[in-house]
Parts: sequence; C-alpha cells; structure tokens
Amino acid sequence: MWQSAETCERRLFCRGAGSERTRSVCCCRDLLIMVLLHVLFEHAAGYALFAVKEVEEIGMLLPQVEESVLSIGKFNSMVSLAAFFPFKSAQAALENMNAISEGVVHADLKLFLETNLPRSGKKKAVLGVSDAKIGAALQEEFSISIQTGGVVAEIGRGVRLHFHSLVKGLTAQAASKAQLGLGHSYSRAKVKFNVNRADNMIIQSIALLDQLDKDINTFSMRVREWYGYHFPELIKIVSENSMYCRVAQLIGNRKELSEESLESLEEVVMDSAKAQAILEASRSSMGMDISPIDLINIERFSNRVVSLAAYRLELQEYLRSKMSQVAPNLAALIGEVVGARLISHAGSLTNLAKYPASTVQILGAEKALFRALKTRGNTPKYGLIFHSTFIGRAAAKNKGRISRYLANKCTIASRIDCFSELPTSVFGDKLREQVEERLSFYETGELPRKNVDVMKEAVKEATDVAAEIKRKLEKKEKKRKKREKKLLEANGEASGDAEVENGEAETTVVKKKKKKQAAEEMEVQEEEAPAAENGAEETSKKKKKRKSDVEEAAAAENQVEETDTPAKKKKKQKTETVETEAAEEAETPVTEKKKKKKKRENAD
Repeated sequence: MWQSAETCERRLFCRGAGSERTRSVCCCRDLLIMVLLHVLFEHAAGYALFAVKEVEEIGMLLPQVEESVLSIGKFNSMVSLAAFFPFKSAQAALENMNAISEGVVHADLKLFLETNLPRSGKKKAVLGVSDAKIGAALQEEFSISIQTGGVVAEIGRGVRLHFHSLVKGLTAQAASKAQLGLGHSYSRAKVKFNVNRADNMIIQSIALLDQLDKDINTFSMRVREWYGYHFPELIKIVSENSMYCRVAQLIGNRKELSEESLESLEEVVMDSAKAQAILEASRSSMGMDISPIDLINIERFSNRVVSLAAYRLELQEYLRSKMSQVAPNLAALIGEVVGARLISHAGSLTNLAKYPASTVQILGAEKALFRALKTRGNTPKYGLIFHSTFIGRAAAKNKGRISRYLANKCTIASRIDCFSELPTSVFGDKLREQVEERLSFYETGELPRKNVDVMKEAVKEATDVAAEIKRKLEKKEKKRKKREKKLLEANGEASGDAEVENGEAETTVVKKKKKKQAAEEMEVQEEEAPAAENGAEETSKKKKKRKSDVEEAAAAENQVEETDTPAKKKKKQKTETVETEAAEEAETPVTEKKKKKKKRENAD
C-alpha cells in the first residue's frame, strides 16, 4: 500500500511532506481506516452541513494544507455543501443563537441534523462541531460520535472564510449584514435581560453614596481647619460635620454674634444649651481676626458641603426605593445599604443569587481569606455582612455561627428576589424573624421554629399579596380601557354632530330648490291657461308634462322626508296641498271648455 509521492493523489496530506524520507514514500496506508466526516457550521443566515472528502487528521496539520484552506479553489476540492437551513426570521436566528451560546440543542437544529445527517452506511459517520459545549449536547441527543478539534478546527476556519462562496445565492454583503444584525440583537437581548430589575442603578447609587461619605468627611475637615483659625472653640461644641458647616455659615464673623441670632442658632443646633454655649464662647474666643474676603470663601465652601450632605440624604432615599423594587426580601432581611453593597460586590443580583452561602459569608473579605490561606492562619468569619445589626448584637463566641446562618438566609432571599415574578417582602420578613429567633436561641436556649413551617406561612402570605397586586393591576387596566372607550365615544359623537350639521345644510338646499321649482310651475300654468283654448291636443300634452313634473317633485320630497323633522314635514304637507289646489284650479277651466265644444258639435 506504499506509493510514491508523485503518483499519490493525496500528496498534500502526506505525513512529513517536507522531509526527504517521506517525499518518496507516502503515508496513504493511514487512509485504510476512513470515516465519513460532516462539519456543522452555525451562521447568522442559518445552519450549514458540509461533507468533508476523505482526509486524514495528521495531514491536516501540515503548513501546506493550512495554506490550501486560504484558496477557494483548493478548499472546494476538500469540502462540499451537503445541506443548508436558512432561518425564517431575525427572531428565529436570535433564539437559535441563544440556544447555542447556552449549549442547548434547539428544535430547528435537531430537525436539520435528523433530516440531513447520514445514519447508515459502510463508513462510520462523524459530526464535527466547533464548540465543545454544543458538541456534548448533540452527543446526548444523537448516537453518533462528535469531534471538536484537529481537522474540524481547520475546516471551520476555511468555511468561515469562504461561507458566502460555498452557499449559492448568498453574497458577502448579505452575510455581513446578517452577522451584524444578529450581533446587535444578541447584545441588545443580553443588555435587556432582567430589564425590570435595574440592579445596575443600585450598583451605581451605592458606589456614589460611599464616595459622597468620603468626600463629605474630607470637605468637613477642611472647613473645620479653615474656620478653626477664627473660632477654634466651635469644634468642641459642635461635633457633627454637616451641622458644623451650617453653624459656620450662619455665624460668619464671631464678633458680630449677638443675642438676636440665638433663636436661629437653636434652630440649626436643635439644642438651646449648645446655642448658649456657642454665644458665650464667641465672646471669649482665642481665635484670630478674619477678613471679609476669607469669610466669603468659607461661607461658599461650607454651603457646598451642606448641599452635598442634603443630596446624600436624597440619594439614600432613592437607594431605599430601588432596593424595595429590585430586592425587597434582601433589603428586609439585612438592610438596604448592606444588601446594595452585596449586589455591587457580586456584580449583579443574578451573580449574587448564584453564589453559595459560604461565598456570601466572606464576600468583601477576599484579601483576608487569601492571606489566611497563604499563612495557614484562621480564615475570616464574615465580610460585608459584618455591617448588619445581627452580628453586632451577637456575643463574641456566637459571631461566627450567626454570620454563617445570616449568609444562608441572604442567599435564599437573593434567589427569591432574582427569580420571582412579583416582588414582595414577605419572605424577607419571615427570614428576619428566623434570624431573630436564632439569636435568642444562642442567648436563652429557646428552640426556634422549623424552616419548613416558616416557609409554608410565607408562601401563603406571598400568594395573598400576589393576588392583591394582580387585582390592583387588573383594576388599573380596566380603568385604562374605560378611558380609551370614553375618548373613542367622544370622538364618534363629534363626528356624528358634524354629519348632522352637513345633513341639515343639504336639506335646506333641497328646500330652496323645491320652492324655485314650484314658482316656475305656477308661472308655466299661468302662461299655458289662455293658450289651452287653441286645441285639446296641446292641453293633453301639457297635462302629461305637469303630471310628470308633479311626480318628480313628489319623489324628491319622499327622499328628503327621511332626514326632515316633524315640524319640517308639516310645512311640506302645507306646500303639497297648495300645489294640488293650484293644479286643480288650472285643470277646471280646461274641462269646462271641453264640455262646451261637445255641445256645439252635437248641435251642428
């Protein structure tokens, strides 16, 4: 089975083609055991299955073969398109993309492989997949062997490079547009994941709150030092930072402080004794004199510090409201500030929910943990949860136990907050009661309730609260629909009024036309009455004309009667009677003349 390199059809894939020893001898004996390889390629346009011609794995690692992948002519001789499944819509492409990224076999992919992958034959079928995670999922679904490295990596690189040329009807521009659109939609879906729980706002607000605490302390110390040269005794009387800045802003020059400003001092200090002490200290102060320009700068700076302190209170209230929306159970259990710090340190509420209780317990004490592991010392018992009131209230010997118990409850609360549909603080309140009972158990020995019983009560209360919330939402929805109906009805009435006005205008126009027609008919009758003596033929013709005119007027009146009011109908009836009377008066002289003519003819 050994052949020379010149006669071998697969000399590109010969082992060691660069050496002199293997130029004359080919390794085609390795092709005796051959497999049928198919490579799955996932693209933004759809799934593609490529059939690889008989290629050995060792030869694919040669530099010559790697170079042949770059040319479309050589690559076409190695790979052929077996099947292509285009995505029906951008939404279907996004669903398949999410499934592949999570290592899940989508229904479209399963149907595609079941339809196009050969199952029977002499050669053993192998499916090449670029991702090991999706390869493991496919191996569980199908009974074929999966390959992820070696040949598959090189072929995948070539398919990725020449994909638009291998699939008929697909251009490079269309492929790039599909990739760009799917990339945008995938990134947008990742950003919008868990969109109703804006834990990013909590992370930013708690970071800003910590930064404001540091800045306010630094600026307050600067005001103390700056104003202390003029009034050094004030530092001992007023110890709180923001209050000191407000007092310094109020006093200004201590020499101008008098009994009249005592009430305003009491309002700021909220203590009459302190206000009196400030007044007495200002009279016997050892401070240096200060110029007006220095006082102006001190007042401006202290005003900035006071405004920062006010903004800090507003930010704390905002953080409390956000925590009640995003993580109500965690906030009810451990507090808004500590819960926000846990979320910020974990990166998101989802990450915090994925952490085990042992990780949550020492979250924030990573340096101490690694230092203890390095020095083989005692590991830390708590991290950020140390700021909770439970650990401070526990005895020294029970701090480690209560921190472990509290971390366990924090994990439960964060998971409920992350994966529950309607956010309620029922579970957080129950978990807080459990921690209180455990504290009393450590101190007094009173046995706490079992976790199963507590959770059953919490589930009942949570279902009631959820039903109440749903009922309120349904009421809001009904109110909104009623408002929409009222608006539609108001718009319909307005359009109906406009139509009625238009109809009335049309009826008035028709009436005017009728009056004109009646006047014209009367004039015609007056003109034709003397001319009727000339002959009976002319009178008969005129009678027909009059009858036709009367019938047309009656038809027009019948059409208008549908839109007329009862008062208008009465007027019409009067006009009709007048017209009929006039027609009868016009007809009577004609009949009398006929009788006279007949008598004359009989006499002759």
